[in-house]
Amino acid sequence: MKITAQEEYGLRCILQLAREESNGLGNTLMVRDIAEREGLSVAYVEKILWSLSRSGIVESRERTEGGYRLTRPCSEISIGEVMRVLGGIPSEKEICSQFTGNQDTCVHHDDCGLRPVWQSITNFVNSVFDKIPISTLLTDSLNLKFVQLSGRNSIEGPAKAAAQG
Repeated sequence: MKITAQEEYGLRCILQLAREESNGLGNTLMVRDIAEREGLSVAYVEKILWSLSRSGIVESRERTEGGYRLTRPCSEISIGEVMRVLGGIPSEKEICSQFTGNQDTCVHHDDCGLRPVWQSITNFVNSVFDKIPISTLLTDSLNLKFVQLSGRNSIEGPAKAAAQG
């Protein structure tokens, strides 16, 4: 899994706005303040917030008090929603279309053993991101239960049972 700089910095900008909301400090932040707090250029933060505003996650308050704010409570905005606006985890189709060898399309388009793996992984990652509201990141209360794969036993188990049965 690869997280782009835009996704990382976009989430950090969202967290700045969420902190402002949760502290009741006026609910808006100026682009220059977010840029300064995150060590980013004003132009880059403007680009990120423009993308997020086009999607309806944030809004510009230029005409009134100025700055940006979240359009909904941070408890109603998931990491997944933000990630999809800023790039998102590639789907299995995007992964497969990147690796076509010398062909225009993958030679395994109809019979591919990898596609179900990529699909399962991207579905899992997206579902985890969709379940994590931004508000959780403000409270350090994130408690993910990870599925532990038991290595070879989980792969060999059914085969051994069938051979022994």
